[in-house]
Amino acid sequence: MASASLMKLNASSSQWIGQKSFNQSHGSSSRLNSNRVSFSIRAGSYTDELIQTAKSVASPGRGILAIDESSATAGKRLASIGLDNTEPNRLAYRQLLLTTPGLGEYISGAILFEETLYQSTTDGKKMVDVLREQNIMPGIKVDKGLVPLPGSNNESWCQGLDGLASRSAEYYKQGARFAKWRTVVSIPCGPSALAVKEAAWGLARYAAISQDNGLVPIVEPEILLDGDHSIDRTLEVAEKVWSEVFFYLAENNVVFEGILLKPSMVTPGAEHKEKASPDTIAEYTLNLLRRRVPPAVPGIMFLSGGQSEVEATLNLNAMNQTPNPWHVSFSYARALQNSVLKAWQGLPENVEAAQKALLVRAKANSLAQLGRYSAAGEAEDAKQGMFVKGYTY
Repeated sequence: MASASLMKLNASSSQWIGQKSFNQSHGSSSRLNSNRVSFSIRAGSYTDELIQTAKSVASPGRGILAIDESSATAGKRLASIGLDNTEPNRLAYRQLLLTTPGLGEYISGAILFEETLYQSTTDGKKMVDVLREQNIMPGIKVDKGLVPLPGSNNESWCQGLDGLASRSAEYYKQGARFAKWRTVVSIPCGPSALAVKEAAWGLARYAAISQDNGLVPIVEPEILLDGDHSIDRTLEVAEKVWSEVFFYLAENNVVFEGILLKPSMVTPGAEHKEKASPDTIAEYTLNLLRRRVPPAVPGIMFLSGGQSEVEATLNLNAMNQTPNPWHVSFSYARALQNSVLKAWQGLPENVEAAQKALLVRAKANSLAQLGRYSAAGEAEDAKQGMFVKGYTY
């Protein structure tokens, strides 16, 4: 959690965004005190490598395949097709994904769970080498998950800073070149000032530690889809969250050119009575990015957050109809994997069909990154929403 000095800023932790006491923090003397802001930006001896890695992941027509589900969450995926949650089954599925021929044409990075980073395929090839052969950058999930945040409105904070430096150094030796840390913000729970600051501070400390150990940090404060709020409320909260995140990234001397972002798209809550069109989602989301994200950041790799496969692709495509100062792309898990699982069904004879299903989705999102996607001919299954209330990784 944040240090004691940081927590002193959170005296009004039970206040919600939009209320007077929260807004007053914008004008607090702590923010205006130039002595508190460091202007030395550094990432040690890895700076040039970090910038090159980020550029490689944020390359035209490519995005990230996220397969960093915990063993428990992977078990839920396997259970959906009648498989037991065993290491051999998890390996078989992840090997299917990562050995897909031609995957590197559309995928620039793969986020792995620690188990996968140290695994080899059944024929003895290291998973990181499988990725490198396709010019796919290996990444690693480094957070230790969400736990209740004391003093908040039933909100959570992300743990994992203890020992992160040594773990990151080991991940780098194993071949990882970027990292992911996911924390969440819940709109139905407020969000409280405490939860927002804790999320931003944790992300900033993680980012600084990652860069110091050669890993490009993916910064991911997910604004959860849960709730019946409007798209305007989502935008209001997202603007506050990202302003806090970049404030603390700067205070921690994080090199912006050596990070990637993984934001939620700006959408209405999943239970809101009116759905927004891709054009509306693109307008709101790009407004958020223009107001909060410096152009020095090389890549914006959106999460799908329970949208259907087609919805996630349509929304990404809408955001790429005009030039952007950043690479606007994808870092999808369920929105790339759902069709794959259904095609595979755990059967060896279905591996080729499952890999073809992955390529279909990867190519669709590659086209969306280039602003050239059309939903014509998409299967009905790909249009089914995947939102799960209270979803955990």
